[in-house]
Amino acid sequence: MDSDLNDYVSPSQSSPSMSTNASQGKTTAENAAMLLTKPRLQELVREVDPNEQLDEEVEDCLLQIADEFVENVINGSCLLAKHRIQNGQPNRENKVEIKDVQLYLERNWNLWIPGFGTEELRPYKRTTVTEAHKQRQALIRKALKKY
Repeated sequence: MDSDLNDYVSPSQSSPSMSTNASQGKTTAENAAMLLTKPRLQELVREVDPNEQLDEEVEDCLLQIADEFVENVINGSCLLAKHRIQNGQPNRENKVEIKDVQLYLERNWNLWIPGFGTEELRPYKRTTVTEAHKQRQALIRKALKKY
């Protein structure tokens, strides 16, 4: 069993002795595991602002953040699926479902991705405005009318 665990090497655990790509300095395991590549990141930046150029350190940081986000979502979704399966839900297949990913994103990141899973309408949650906030807003409007 220990040999099975040792066979898997995550990108963050890869050793320097692995083959490297000389042009980018990345290991082949890191390149295979990356979902967002530097060229794709540059393409996304150009979609937002064609004149924008990112520094190499910023690109590396954004790529690392994206990889960590995906890893966190996968791990959290797996835990939710495991919990769902252990608690005897009718569909006891041993797999992560879209609803597991949706639940994780909604609860931990307040993200809802429409078009996947259930097509229920998501009600807009309006925040309650306190009386103190209304009074402050009235004072601000009153002060602005003076000028």
